[in-house]
Amino acid sequence: MEKTKVLNKHQKKAWYFYDWANSAYTTTVITVFLGPYLTSIANNAANNGYLNILGMNIFANSLFAYVISISVLFQFLIMPPVSAIADKLGNNKFLMGLFAYLGAFATILMYYLNGDNYIFGSILLIISNVAFGTSVVLNNSFLTYISNYEDRDSTSSKGWAVGYLGAAVFLGLNLFFVKNAEKYGFTMGEAIRICLMTAGIWWAVFTIIPLWGLKSLRNSTKLKFKHIFSSFYEIKSTLKSIKTHKITFQFLVAYLLYNDGIQAVISLAATFGSIELKLGNDVLISAILLVQFVAFIGSILFNYLSKYTSNKIALLIGILIWTFAIVYAYGWLYTETGFYILSIIIGLVLGGTQSISRSVFSQLIPYGKEAEYFSFYELTDRGTSWLGTMFFALSLQFTNSYRFAILSLILFFFIGLILLYKTDIKKGIEEIKLINGVK
Repeated sequence: MEKTKVLNKHQKKAWYFYDWANSAYTTTVITVFLGPYLTSIANNAANNGYLNILGMNIFANSLFAYVISISVLFQFLIMPPVSAIADKLGNNKFLMGLFAYLGAFATILMYYLNGDNYIFGSILLIISNVAFGTSVVLNNSFLTYISNYEDRDSTSSKGWAVGYLGAAVFLGLNLFFVKNAEKYGFTMGEAIRICLMTAGIWWAVFTIIPLWGLKSLRNSTKLKFKHIFSSFYEIKSTLKSIKTHKITFQFLVAYLLYNDGIQAVISLAATFGSIELKLGNDVLISAILLVQFVAFIGSILFNYLSKYTSNKIALLIGILIWTFAIVYAYGWLYTETGFYILSIIIGLVLGGTQSISRSVFSQLIPYGKEAEYFSFYELTDRGTSWLGTMFFALSLQFTNSYRFAILSLILFFFIGLILLYKTDIKKGIEEIKLINGVK
């Protein structure tokens, strides 16, 4: 028999709302405003376009991408031990709330980011992104407890859909405010800072719903120092466990590659549009808003596609479309209309590839290892990319071309696609079902 699960509809709805809560951060902060804004602050402090950081000359336009990469490195150090502690003690909900509010507070402080203080902005970005990623890992760990194998794709898709709807609502408010900022007596810089701050407030307020509605996964015991130290041993054990489940490991590697490319595109799209295409904030916001609406529809369409074909085929189709989007951005994207076309293409596959990937991975995890496994999965999720943003930043540093930088990301989609094609997802799910005692 399958392990007893909490299938209460109220808990599912509460779980969906964390996607709604944190979507304001991923869209308003990471995708739309902070990239161009932090880049402008870096350029204010730059000397001939370069910053001297620890004796190294860093191209100011590359700073945002470098900082995103650094934040993911910190995620790698923090998420696995926190997740190990959560799995051991069963205090997933408490830790999720702790990191959610740490991230929200750091985001609220972005209101004070101005002038040439790029170091302050970089620190806030690192703290907020690490806290965001850790909270999402812990939230994802509930997925295996609020849904069965049969409705995992549907539950995950609905979560992403609610997140995109929340992002669309908040971005719509951003668009209205930015367009009317001068009427209210605000400069554009002040308007952007207010949008950043209110994203943190939105995140904090709506996080109350999942914290109120979700139940702790298991009875937790009091945290002791020995649990912190033992968590590092658990990381080593988790790595060995993932490698033991070869199909799980192969899918994870494929995902980390193709999704790293996806997240790099998401986090750098507004910067590309602002600096390379010279688009205004109103165009960037409306384009990303379009992405949210199309992604809402796309996540539902890909859910149906996975049912009528398979989740693997749906993912392969999605990655091929992402590859086309990269080629289009490099060779044909020069106008505002073209940016809207790219937004539609991205939106169509964004929700589908992410929701199905999360669902598939959740079905490849042994019971009791949910948060730990998801801590590795989350290293490239929702606007956080490590290798992709680093490749982009280095390409931009050496070529001074946003087009070559965006084209470099195609490598991640190509290798990820090949690895995914060679992964027998169906066999892997059946193997984990046997381990979990599911008939």
